[in-house]
Amino acid sequence: MTAVPGRDRRPASGAAAAAGAQIQRRRLQRGMSQAELARRTGLSKATLSQLEAGLGNPTVDTLDAIAVALAVPLTDLLARHAGPGTVHLPSTPAAAGEPTRELLRRISGGHSLEIWRLRLPAGASVDGVPHAPGTTEHLLVASGRLLAGPADDPRDLGPGDMLAFAGDAPHRYRTGDESADVTVVIASPAAG
Repeated sequence: MTAVPGRDRRPASGAAAAAGAQIQRRRLQRGMSQAELARRTGLSKATLSQLEAGLGNPTVDTLDAIAVALAVPLTDLLARHAGPGTVHLPSTPAAAGEPTRELLRRISGGHSLEIWRLRLPAGASVDGVPHAPGTTEHLLVASGRLLAGPADDPRDLGPGDMLAFAGDAPHRYRTGDESADVTVVIASPAAG
């Protein structure tokens, strides 16, 4: 039996539907039309519309192009909403000699909260990609020292220091002679 194009369009998978919802949410957060996102990614508007409706099966390369055009990490497009209940995340080892980032929890409501653990080895440098307009980043340093915050006004932080700043502008994280372990909470406006 041959499939007829345009008929019986169902979500390819729960993951494809979740990715489509995230693409649409992030696009709308940025006030971007489907036509503009299609132009920036090189996809047709029809293909983008199908993806947002959860009717496609996007490749990693396609999702990566969309993530770059939306200025979000690829993992943001793959995230599903977490259900209620107790969440216990055992500690994991940091990667040797490179920055380690872990999304610990995504919390939705009138806003979106993401809780990340950021572990930077000595001599590390990470430039943060601006998030959606209205986003605020909160840093709480568990151990070590780093220079972090807005690219034009970074602050020297040590154990126990907390810093909140606009996450919708360029920002950075830099360590000197010692490593740092930081909890990062990203608060973004929810899509309307």
